[in-house]
Amino acid sequence: MNIGIIGAGIAGLSAAFDLTRQGHTVTIFEASDRPGGLASGFKDPRWDWELERFYHHWFQTDEDVIRLIDELGLSEKLFFPEPVTSLFIDDKLYPATPLWRNALLPISPIAKIRYALSGIFLRLSSNWQALEKETAHNWLIKFMGEETYRVLWEPLLIGKFGKYYRDVNMAWMWARLHKRTVKLGYFEGGFQAFNQALCDAVTAQGGTVHFSTPVTTITREAANKVTVATETETHTFDRVLATVSPSLLRRLTPNLPADYLSQLDNLKSMGAIVLVLALKHKLTDKHYWINLPKTANFPFLALVEHTNFISAEHYDGDTIIYCGDYLESSHHYFSMDEDELLALFLPALKRFNPDFDADWVRESWVFKESYAQPVPPLNHSRNIPPLKTPIPGLYWASMSQIYPWDRGTNYAVEIGRRAAREITQNPL
Repeated sequence: MNIGIIGAGIAGLSAAFDLTRQGHTVTIFEASDRPGGLASGFKDPRWDWELERFYHHWFQTDEDVIRLIDELGLSEKLFFPEPVTSLFIDDKLYPATPLWRNALLPISPIAKIRYALSGIFLRLSSNWQALEKETAHNWLIKFMGEETYRVLWEPLLIGKFGKYYRDVNMAWMWARLHKRTVKLGYFEGGFQAFNQALCDAVTAQGGTVHFSTPVTTITREAANKVTVATETETHTFDRVLATVSPSLLRRLTPNLPADYLSQLDNLKSMGAIVLVLALKHKLTDKHYWINLPKTANFPFLALVEHTNFISAEHYDGDTIIYCGDYLESSHHYFSMDEDELLALFLPALKRFNPDFDADWVRESWVFKESYAQPVPPLNHSRNIPPLKTPIPGLYWASMSQIYPWDRGTNYAVEIGRRAAREITQNPL
């Protein structure tokens, strides 16, 4: 078949990898100038490795991406350090330890026991369908207790989902606790090196990738064809896979049935914004990731010192800091420029290191995405549109459909390859 794919993110490239390997003709249209989507990177002229626009890592249980890396013959480039992740509670940092090593957490002995037992249940249970019938807010209070919820979980939920934090179902929290590991994975050269290797494999198998080529419309044509229009050309395909956000799919494909469009409109999500800093000195001694509660009055949700995870030698000795937050796309941060965000964020860094000074900042970058974190309400599995859309020949694969799993490149690989199977196995 002649197949078009919209988006050269990990989902689109994973689908293209399988489809081209099977001998299909594949053309990918990507609006940006490089592969990777939300996992794409950038590079300062002084650095040896590229850096992700938004902080990324893998877990040892991320089987789909690990398998794909192995198929690419690049397993030797995958490695798993064990960085320190921390919680900021009452102006102190506590290790975000595994459930069985929670002695340092600032909760009572009874709360620690309930926390450990409930956590072990979530690690061992596979029945997420039952958990999606209750909110994380209610379930965590009921089983882990009010104290543990207020100290540990409520700040994380508020930080991640804002006003929706009481709506998120427990299956989402289960997915986070069920498979996550202490060791975190990374790729030599950064995630962009993986993105490029996957893109190169697609083109080596005969695929074509058009960068800096945004799609303007998707339409159904006669003779069982789907047409994709860009700003300059029109292409006709036997099948089309769109790996875009729900709002962009709606905009590109206005001829979708009203009930399907309504389904897309009901899929809520949060945006993301990060300020990336290249500092001349280390900010913290060892902390890779610090979760920050909104009640602590930081202007961001997470402080990520990337070079406490990956050696600064790959970045010419720079200390790499992410100041990140999940926010609704209407939040005023999205209209602020880099200087305004620097003025807002930099004073907070003194709370991690009183010696910090703005002169430490060698360079800075700001990245914003309006579609970064789906919001899963009660019984969310009923809300997930299938990969096959009502328009014959048109398929859709996005992070809104990887539920109950959380967004991430591992599940982008899984849904991309699943979409490739559906495209080749299902008739119109």
